[in-house]
Amino acid sequence: MNKLKCGDQVVVVTGSAKGSVGEILKFQGKDRVLVKGVNLRTKHIKPKPQLGVEGGRVAKELSLHVSNVALQNPQTSKADRVGFKKLNDGTWVRFFKSNQEQVAN
Repeated sequence: MNKLKCGDQVVVVTGSAKGSVGEILKFQGKDRVLVKGVNLRTKHIKPKPQLGVEGGRVAKELSLHVSNVALQNPQTSKADRVGFKKLNDGTWVRFFKSNQEQVAN
């Protein structure tokens, strides 16, 4: 089970983008995530007239390691640790360790 899922709001806790908040767009492999609007770099694109692609500079999100992001607790608006617990009906849910609230899916 992953502590993070696509669509979660996360906070970057280390690195050059520290403090930035964004939504997880997708996972790249097991340990890297793309976060919307975070870790932007400029990529130079060569024009390809046969394909109808214009050249220029494009801002592109680069991946971050999973250990550098933490789930954002909506009540405190801060990064929080996540745990798992089993409910009475047998399903597993994620919860915030600071206030024991269940993570909304």
